[in-house]
Amino acid sequence: MAAIVQGIGSTAAPCASSNKFLLSSLGSSLLEKKRNFFVVRSDGKCYTGLNQQQRRAQNVVTNAVATKEEKASAAVGSKPGHELLLFEALREGLEEEMDRDPCVCVMGEDVGHYGGSYKVTKGLAEKYGDLRVLDTPIAENSFTGMGIGAAMTGLRPIVEGMNMGFLLLAFNQISNNCGMLHYTSGGQFKIPIVIRGPGGVGRQLGAEHSQRLESYFQSIPGIQMVACSTAYNAKGLMKAAIRSDNPVILFEHVLLYNLKERIPDEEYVLNLEEAEMVRPGEHVTILTYSRMRYHVMQAAKTLVNNGYDPEVIDIRSLKPFDLYTIGNSVKKTHRVLIVEECMRTGGIGASLTAAINENFHDHLDAPIVCLSSQDVPTPYAGTLEEWTLVQPAQIVSAVEQLCL
Repeated sequence: MAAIVQGIGSTAAPCASSNKFLLSSLGSSLLEKKRNFFVVRSDGKCYTGLNQQQRRAQNVVTNAVATKEEKASAAVGSKPGHELLLFEALREGLEEEMDRDPCVCVMGEDVGHYGGSYKVTKGLAEKYGDLRVLDTPIAENSFTGMGIGAAMTGLRPIVEGMNMGFLLLAFNQISNNCGMLHYTSGGQFKIPIVIRGPGGVGRQLGAEHSQRLESYFQSIPGIQMVACSTAYNAKGLMKAAIRSDNPVILFEHVLLYNLKERIPDEEYVLNLEEAEMVRPGEHVTILTYSRMRYHVMQAAKTLVNNGYDPEVIDIRSLKPFDLYTIGNSVKKTHRVLIVEECMRTGGIGASLTAAINENFHDHLDAPIVCLSSQDVPTPYAGTLEEWTLVQPAQIVSAVEQLCL
């Protein structure tokens, strides 16, 4: 396989460079520590550390009155463009970049003529050949390391993990090589690689196939992380990740691949370090990403009917955080709720909580609340699986408590 990749490198054209990845340092303006807390269970009940009156969230309204923003987004169907499922949008972005740049190549298990486990690479092997769409053995540490080496020689590989949980086998390559080689080589090597694949809690996939690896990879220096949630941002983030000169991990949720959305016909590339304002509001800032975006929006309909005006932000960039967008929202609403599918201990929510407290503590009128998955292996039984995840009723109840 090394010979194969070397052959690709010898015939590939020089690759274009992209903007460098800059991490802004975080200040330390935390003045005091607040110990107030409450727990929201999946049945909607609140248990607060201040012995406040327990409240039960109302039943989530699935057909609530749409806000102006939602009505506007519903009209998108009449605009020019074409409809794609999320996995098709990923493929379209990948195909456009392979057409644009001969340095771009794909490698992973079954990515070739089978088209990938979720068909993101379907048809690419027939179009670009077996050297640019390379089927690999079941050896994540080997082909991830091969991809990193290919990136060092000037290619722009996309490494697909059939399931993100399998990439734990390549953790050494991702942490000690992918994230650090630019620094340890004194800047002699760039590592323009994209590592992507399906993850998150599916429907009864069991503990080992329901991993959320955001918390595992966030502490690796030199790695950028983004999570897509719609067909539009899936394509835009894919193209931006491929063009970046930094190693990027793109998280895709296994249950979002079949979401359909109309996207523009013209080319577009998104900013890897920018959050998305999903719904403007005044009362509370709700920060979320990936699949939990849809749980939040379902809860938002109930909250609007109950007189609340939540501001919903899809953070998208898991590392670094878009503290500009987040900070402006915090300064407006003065209350923050974080909703994630990641584990509570050491998760993205914990890092986001620390960043907000360090930078915007003086603008908060209430302690930050973080709703996360329970720190247990994901059960196979469907009812138990739901209990480990944040549900819309919990979000409704948490907002009610925050806005007391």
